Order: sequence, then structure tokens, then C-alpha cells
Amino acid sequence: MVSQQQASKLLERDDSEQIRVAFGGNPNAGKTSLFNALTGAHQHVGNYPGVTVEKRTGTFSIDEEDIELVDLPGTYSLRSFSPEERIAQDELLSGRHDVVVVVVDATALKRSLVLLAQVMQIGVRAVLCLNMSDEAERAGQQLDLDQMRALLGIPVVETVGHKGTGVDELKAAIVEALGRPGATHRVVLGERLDRAIASIVEHLEPGERLDARAWTATQLLTGHELVIAQLEQQEGSGAALEEAARQRALLEAETGLDVDLFVTERFFGFVDGLLKEVMLRKARADSRAASDRVDALLANRLIGLPIFAFVMYAVFWLTFTVGELPMGWIEAGFGWLGAWVNSLWPAGAESPLRSLIIDGLIGGVGGVIVFVPNILLLFFGLALLEDTGYMARAAFLMDRLMHRFGLHGKSFLPMMTGFGCSIPGIMATRTLENDRDRLTTMLVLPLMSCGARLPIWLLLVPAFFPAAWRAPALWLIYAVGIMLALLLALLLRRTILKGDEAPFVMELPPYRVPTFRGLVTKMLERGWLYLRKAGTIILALSILMWAATSYPKRDKHTIDEQAKAGTVQVLKIELPDKTDAAQRAKLEGAALAAARAKAPAGVEVITEGQADGRRASEDLRHSIAGRIGQVMVPVITPLGYDWKIGVGLVGALVAKEVFVAQMGIVYSIGEASEESPELRSVLRRDYSPLAGFSLMMFLLISAPCIATIALTRRESGSWKWAALQFGGLTVVAYLVALIVFQVGSLLGLG
Repeated sequence: MVSQQQASKLLERDDSEQIRVAFGGNPNAGKTSLFNALTGAHQHVGNYPGVTVEKRTGTFSIDEEDIELVDLPGTYSLRSFSPEERIAQDELLSGRHDVVVVVVDATALKRSLVLLAQVMQIGVRAVLCLNMSDEAERAGQQLDLDQMRALLGIPVVETVGHKGTGVDELKAAIVEALGRPGATHRVVLGERLDRAIASIVEHLEPGERLDARAWTATQLLTGHELVIAQLEQQEGSGAALEEAARQRALLEAETGLDVDLFVTERFFGFVDGLLKEVMLRKARADSRAASDRVDALLANRLIGLPIFAFVMYAVFWLTFTVGELPMGWIEAGFGWLGAWVNSLWPAGAESPLRSLIIDGLIGGVGGVIVFVPNILLLFFGLALLEDTGYMARAAFLMDRLMHRFGLHGKSFLPMMTGFGCSIPGIMATRTLENDRDRLTTMLVLPLMSCGARLPIWLLLVPAFFPAAWRAPALWLIYAVGIMLALLLALLLRRTILKGDEAPFVMELPPYRVPTFRGLVTKMLERGWLYLRKAGTIILALSILMWAATSYPKRDKHTIDEQAKAGTVQVLKIELPDKTDAAQRAKLEGAALAAARAKAPAGVEVITEGQADGRRASEDLRHSIAGRIGQVMVPVITPLGYDWKIGVGLVGALVAKEVFVAQMGIVYSIGEASEESPELRSVLRRDYSPLAGFSLMMFLLISAPCIATIALTRRESGSWKWAALQFGGLTVVAYLVALIVFQVGSLLGLG
């Protein structure tokens, strides 16, 4: 333990730069729990410059000195495939960190310590953190920590991240590492390999911030393409490349092994030798027996999938059922806000500013925030499955099926997330190791019917299907989306995204009891990313759609001209404010019937609400969006649609659920919802069930909302992939809807 006085002295620096510490380690090693224990609330999440990989940073104090802590993405090796792992490698090689803490799973040292050996080879000041030491101790493992420190030449501490145990010892170890003049450790990989590495090192120049020549030489020896490409851009690198090729040939001739395999064996040999020296008592062979017994049920090939289906159903039930109450509060809150803003203007006064604030700003923000309870609950459920280790089993179960369609089993997890919302689903593709897997999953993921489409199904299915067919129709919609996603993924992997799959063996970590703090932290972080990335985009585009549906304005309305001419009579019905909806409808209906009975022949009697609805419909048809819908008529007529549906499809580009409100305005119903029987009846009146089913197929398959397209661009790093997603899904949707309607019409269906 380092005293406060020693810490103060060691933390004195000649420059004014903040001390930087990096956390590195394997996935599932508990880095995040330890990071939270150190930094508490003093943390934030952003992105690494130029990429979409999350960067988690925070601060903690040692003797009143603030230290910046960076939680690097989890990685198994410094020769990696996924964007997260490449970022971890680049950060460790950058030399920007004063100390690198390698967090390892104390229950899986043989696997975890290989990364430590690679980090030590880079030449950084390192600290070894044996996390989850309580689990290792319960399993019977006992280590000689003093001997381990002596052999490695670096500080070694034991911690239990989710309990905060060992945090003070870790701080002391960081101070101890800072007090050293530089990296004094050396990784011994055997005489023959060490000699080959040393021979290549002689032809390399040391770096400005750290001496990573041994690591670079090892990568040159194994033919690491990225390192070779970087070195080829440097002057005078030819000698090192030639020496690496010569040493590679000598090693293969002497060992009879592929150099890559030989080097891997030597790193594991280093770990084996270390553990033989420091392991006083090994963990019991039955230490994972409990996990294995659970896996016999949950990871079973026959019953594992039905269990997984039930678990996911429970997550979605939690998401939509429990989230319904807070959604109601939010909707009521925004309704009150809109009514309050409306009251600031004189009754009946027309004001573009009022319309912008209520329909554009409040409506746009409300359309995003209303889904936040569902998003938070979904993320909480998924975090629970991840932290317990169950999600790894789900990927394992789906791996065989997904491989048949050119995807990895881990692609299934983002696709499942897409049923809640495509945005977090696309963000979840970051866990995939292969860029082609990421792109393929990202492009087809919007075919998973997201929560925003649910209001559409609740409107269209009852409108066009009898009660007995409604459940099968809804099931068919989801099934079609899944099958199309898999078929398009197969097509992409055999054409424009052709290539070998990344070699990767899925890890099945032992089951663990997650901490409530960890679950809430994950939920809030992902929820904030949803609001920040989706909310701003949808808000801006909602304002744009407001303008497109509001302008240009009409000078006159047909209903007003008819009222002046006496062919239409607008009935004003005044009822007490506290009259409920059912009673209001009954009283208005009776008053309307009485007025129509007394009206002269040829005079139509309508209510003020119906008159307002007709004005809104005319305004919409005259607006930019309405004109676009009419321009679309020649294209959408073969699908069984007219200009009214065209306007709804334009609105659905911003957010799918906007389709319902747009159709309500088109049909002069005003504020429509998926539960509006009047809207369902007029849809049933104007369109056949065949046209309705064609419309559902189009809305299921067609391009997702603009927020999803924008996020695809961010995650893929190119507009071409976002354009392919937008255009490709729209074309497929059109073809499927065309086939459904035309073939069905020829067969006399619908």
C-alpha cells in the first residue's frame, strides 16, 4: 500500500497535462463495473473521433489529483477484427496513456493473461487487475501475488468490481506504476522466438512516446497486414520487412509450424509458465458445474429455442405493458403543454407560430419522448440478459441457423433488439467482429417490425381482416419480415458483401448475478444515446414535415363557399366541457339527425368538427405533401393505392407511426389514432382487403424512418450504404406489394 505522502510525491509532474489511465481487458471481465466504482457519476459517453465506437471516459481522484480514466472497448487480442477491438489496439499503441490497467477475469486466467502479455510487449506502464477474485476464491483458486508481481515486474491487485472491493488497492497500484521511470518488464517467449524478434527490432526505430518495437516485430513476423502496410509508408523500412520475411522462413523451417500458430503457442506458453509459478491451488474442476447444469437446459438444441422465445416474449411484454402507464403520463403532459400554449392565443385566431410550436416543436419532441419508457425498459431487459450471461447462450443457439444465411449467430441479438426499435438494434451491430457481418445485419435489420409500426398494424389489421384472422395476420407480418431479412442477408453475402466470415469462437461466460447499479447505468446510457441521436433528427424532420403539410395555404375553402351558397349548413353544437366522449358522440349524433330532418331538400348538414375536418383535408391536398401524394398516383396505383395513401407514405418517412395521423387528416377525422373505428370504417370502404394487405407489406418492407437511415450512415461511415438501405428496401417493398396486389387481383382475391 502506498501512503498519502508517497502518493503526493509520485503524482508531482513536470508538465501540466492531466494524468491518463486506460482500462483494457477481455469482454465480460467486469471492466465496466470497476470503471463505475472508480468514477461514480463523474463519467460521460461519446464517440472516438472519426468513428462511431463509444468512448467512455471519467475522472477519479488520488490525493486530490484528478485522473482521467478511459474504458477501452473489450478485446481478446491486439490482432482483432471488430471496430471496438481495433480502437482498443490503436489506443494502446498511441502512447497517450500514462498507465494501462489490464482487467482480467480471475476465474479464466489462462485466456485473459494472453492480452496482458501483448500489452506488456508494447512497452507501457502496466497494472494487472485480477477482477472477480471473490468467484475465483470460492472456486478454490489461490495465487502467490508477491511472486506474480516479481515475475511480471508490474503491480498486481485483486478486486471485485461490482462490490467496489479493492478500489483503494487499485489506486495505489496506479500510483506505483506512475512512479516508475518506464516499462521495466519483458515478455519471455522462448529463446528461438525472442532471438527472431530481437533481430527484427534492430532494424526498427523506437517510437516517440513508447518503445513498441518488440510488439511491431512480432506482428511483422506473423504477417499482420495492417502493421506491414503502415511500416511500408515509412522511409527506410525495407530492411525490417526483409528481416521479418527471413526470420519467418527460418522459424517455419525449424519448427515445421505456421509462424502465426507458433507465436500464439508461445504466448500461451508464457501464460502457462507464469501460472505454474504463482498458482498455489487451482480452482476446483466443478467450479463451473452450476453454469453447466443450467446450460444443459437453456442451451439445449431442442428446448433452448422455445425457452429463448418465451424469455424474449417476457422482455417485450415488460417493454410494452409496463411502459404503457408512463407513456400515458408523457402523452398527457405534452397534451397539457400543447393546450396551454394554444390558450396563449385568442380563440379561433390563425397563427403560423402557434402551429409551429404545437404541431412542429411540441408534436415532434413528444413523438420521440413518448417512446422513452419503452426504450428504457427494453434496454433494462436486454442489459439483464447480457449481464447474467444468457444473451451469449441465445447467440450460440441461433449460430447454426444464421450461418446458413451468411451471418454470425451474434447478428441475431441486434435483430431481436430491432423489434423494439431499429436505432438501438443498429447500434448493437458494433459487437460483430466482421465488417461484412455488421453491414449485412445493419442493412436488413429494419425488416424487423419495430414498435413504431405497431400502431399501423393496430389500425390496418382490424380494418381489413375479420376477428378470426387478425391474430394470424399480425403473426404473418412479423414472420414475413424475419424471412425476408434472412433471404436478403444471404443475397448480400453472395454478391456485394461476399467474403469469408471472421474466425470467432463464441464465449459462454459463467452465469452471474448482475448488479442493479450496473443495469441502470447501461439502461440510462443507451437511453440517452437514443434521445440524442434519434430525438434531434426526428425533431428537425417533424418541423420540416409540418411545413410541408401546412404550406402553401388556401385562400378559400369549398366548405365555406358551399355554406355561403346555402348548399351546406354547419351546425354548431355546444356541450358542457365535462361531457365524456361517449355521451358527447351520442348527443351530437342526436342533434345532427334532428337538424338534417328539418333541413330543406338538397342542403347538407354537418357539424363544426366535420367542417374543420374538410378544411384540413383540402389544406393537406393543396400543401406540398399533398401535391407530392398526387404526383405519386401513377406509381402507386398498380399497388391499389390513391393519393391519400401517398400522403400517408410521405409522412411515414419521418416516423412510421405518423402514417396513422396523416390518414386521419386526409379523411377529415382530425386527431386520429389506431383505435379510431371511424378511420377503420372509411379505410374499409375505400380499399379492398387485398389493397390493405399490399399496404401492410409495403409499410413493413419499405425504407425505415429518416433517423434510422441517418444512423446507418453514421455506423457504416458512408452514405452509399444508407442509400442502398433506403433504395433497396423501397424497391423490394414495391415489388412485393405489386406482386401481392396484381397476382391477388388476377386470382380474384380480396
